[in-house]
Formats: sequence, structure tokens, C-alpha cells
Amino acid sequence: MPQTNKTELLPREQEDYIDRLSEVLLYRYGTQHPKVFIHTYGCQQNVADSEKLKGMLEKTGCGFTEDKEEADIIIFNTCAVREHAEDRVFGNVGALKALKRRKPSLLIALCGCMMEQEHIAEKIYNSFPYVGLVFGTHVIHRFPELLYNAMTTGKRLIERGTDDGKIYEGIPVRRDGSFKGWLPVMYGCDNFCTYCIVPYVRGRERSRKPQIVIDEARSMINAGYKEITLLGQNVNSYGKGLEESVNFPRLLKSVADIEGDFWLSFMTSHPKDASKELIDVIADNPKISTHLHLPFQSGSDRILKLMNRHYDVAKYMDIVNYAKSRIPDVDLTSDVIVGFPGETEEDFQCTLDLIEKVEFTSLFTFIYSPRVGTPAARLEDPDSHEVKAERMGRLLRLQERISAKRTASMVGRRLRVLIEEQAREGILNARTHGGVVVEVPGSTDLIGSFAEAEITEAGNFILRGRLV
Repeated sequence: MPQTNKTELLPREQEDYIDRLSEVLLYRYGTQHPKVFIHTYGCQQNVADSEKLKGMLEKTGCGFTEDKEEADIIIFNTCAVREHAEDRVFGNVGALKALKRRKPSLLIALCGCMMEQEHIAEKIYNSFPYVGLVFGTHVIHRFPELLYNAMTTGKRLIERGTDDGKIYEGIPVRRDGSFKGWLPVMYGCDNFCTYCIVPYVRGRERSRKPQIVIDEARSMINAGYKEITLLGQNVNSYGKGLEESVNFPRLLKSVADIEGDFWLSFMTSHPKDASKELIDVIADNPKISTHLHLPFQSGSDRILKLMNRHYDVAKYMDIVNYAKSRIPDVDLTSDVIVGFPGETEEDFQCTLDLIEKVEFTSLFTFIYSPRVGTPAARLEDPDSHEVKAERMGRLLRLQERISAKRTASMVGRRLRVLIEEQAREGILNARTHGGVVVEVPGSTDLIGSFAEAEITEAGNFILRGRLV
């Protein structure tokens, strides 16, 4: 049996540190409103964590900037899922050396998943002596204390915690958007896929209490949010360890039942836990997005077993076919890893076959990246990068044809869209209920509102239309 989740409010001493930081920042920077630059790498959960950091900083009086040159504090919230993301962090931190030399009072901080890895923390300490604060995902609730200590002691501070099994509520949040927002419902992962570092840096699964999630969603809707995305490393296992008898489909329905005109989406689903109950809830509620992101990773049962995914192609296709039968307009997307250690041409062909059967709207594709500390990193990997890149090219060409066919089938339809941003002068980017981008002419005052669009043209991955 999983342990009961423990929920605590943000400890009072952290509130005290927030109050004390206001004086420290004024003394250090000569202003009550020093500027902070925060750059977030990786997934939406990292974005949600950065919104907490901003919320705590805002309470100290800090302002925010998009220009590193004018920042008094620079924070990189890092991602450990792929080697490329780590290399970008190292490169960008290295580029700050000259800025720190010109501005000695500048505090550079690194946090997030990369920092929970001992070899990474050691590299930061030894190679980047001008980084003043390093902290991991398990101590984000102690950020005010850590920042205070880094500011007042003048010593470099590295804090990597261990998962204490608790969820800390009441942390202030400063959301990046005004009409689209992220809402974490759980943290951590228990799946231990052999290629994935997430359980080691994010800890075991902990679910937030359902009423807390519902109340936070209601407050976002009352504040004018038009789309809310429920977040978790595997939302389909939500509810484990809670005293309440609740699962993710029931939570999803409860949030969708809140009064208001809004869309509700979620990510990410693990195929082993995706249920027909979940599909039924989506099909029966018009507020819930018809976009289903269901990562299959490989179309080979042999490789899936090596990945420790706990499903086979038959099980995956069963939930996909049920989704197509219950949600006729479902937009299916997925993650795919090409070149997992030991993948043969036959294994790869199974992946192509699955892609042809499902006809995904789009795919997020990755060449396998070994992660230190994961079981897959110890597997023999005989194929060269050139072989993997050639396979990736074939996969992308196949998906491009499928995506073009999918978008072409939507020409002539009228669809409700959420207008999200300006693409270029006179052109707006909107998004369908299934997550497909639609370019429409219009003025920027429409951003953040729902509209109806008639689809007039299709590209390979996007649509074009006009507002009705």
C-alpha cells in the first residue's frame, strides 16, 4: 500500500524569511524592487515551479525582467530529461561569467531537476565558481530561506534535498499568463522507465487533495482564465496515497463541472494507467479538450519491455481505438524515442507501423539520450548516431504526410478556437479544442478570447482560416 500523502502549509519560518528578505535586498541593491530574470527549461511542471519562485520573490518586492543585463538576480530552472537541455544550461551559465565580473552584486542561482543529480551539482561547484545558489526540486518551498542565506553569508550555497513525501500548499504563485494557466495535481513518478531520470530527481508520486485542486481551479476561472491544464508526470495515477477515494477521471470531471466558460486539458497520461473511464469523461464533457497526449515511445513490444513501460502494443491500441470510437474528433499526440539501446531495424519498423495505424495529429520525437543513473544508460548501444538520425528522418517524413492528411480533412469546418497570441502583423495564432494551431487575421484585442473560425487552408501541421 502506498504511504498516505502528507500535506502541510508553507512553514511559517519561510514567511518570516520573505519579510526579512525585503530589507536584505534593499541593502544589497539600494532599491526595494530589484529585478529578477528567470529562465525555465523543460516541461510544464518546471514552468509551474518557476511561477512559485516568482510568487515568493514578488512578495519580497522584487520585479521581473526579460533582460539578463539589467537583472540583479538570475535564476535558471533546469531540466534533466535530455542531454541537449543540460548542455544548453552549461553554455548559458558560462556566458554569465563576464556579466558577474561587471556586476559583483549579481546573484546567479540554479535550481530544478539537474540540480538533484550529484555529479551535476559537483560540476557546477567546480566549474562555475560565480554561481552563488544551487538548489533542487525537493526544497523549492525553502527558497526564501536559501536566498536569504546566500545573500547574507556571502558563501556559495548548494542544497539538494531528499523527498520527504510531503506536499507544501500555500506557496504564493505569480502566473505567467492571464488566460492560460498550469495547475499541478500531483508531483513525482513511480514508474521508473529505464531511460528516465524523473523519478530520481522529482521523487515518488504525491497527489494534492482534490478539494484544494478544485478550489484553485475555481479561483483561476473567477480570475478570467480560459484554459486550465492539469499537470502531473502521470496524471492517470492521481489519487494514490490520498485518504479520499478519488481517481483522475473523477477529479477531471469535478473540475469540469465548475461553472464558467473555459477549456480543461491535462498532461501527461501513461498508457498503462489510461482507462476507458477517462475516455468516457472526456467524451461526455464539452469543456474537456479533445487532445489526448498518450506517449507510446516505441512500437516494439521487445523494446517496451526493455523500457519497463508495463504495456504492449495491443494494450496501447485498445485504448486508442476506444478513444477514437468515443471521441470522433480526438487529436492524438505522442512521444517517441528513436534509437533506444538495442533497437533493431525490425523494432523501428514496428514503430512506423504503429504511427501509420494511429495517424497521430503530431509527434514529439527524440533520439535516445542516455541519463547517468538510469538502467538504460548501462545497456549496450551498438548503433551509431548516423543510423539513429537516418531512422528519425524516415519517421519525421511519415508523420509529416499523416499530419498533412489530418489537417487537410479539417478544411471547410467551423471550429471554436481560443486566440492565444500575435503571430505577425495582422495575423493571430489561435488553437482548436484539440490543440491544433490556426492562423487567422485579426487584431490583438482578441487575444485571450474564444471565437469561431472557418478553416480555409491547411499546412502540414497548422491550419489557416478566418474568424466568423
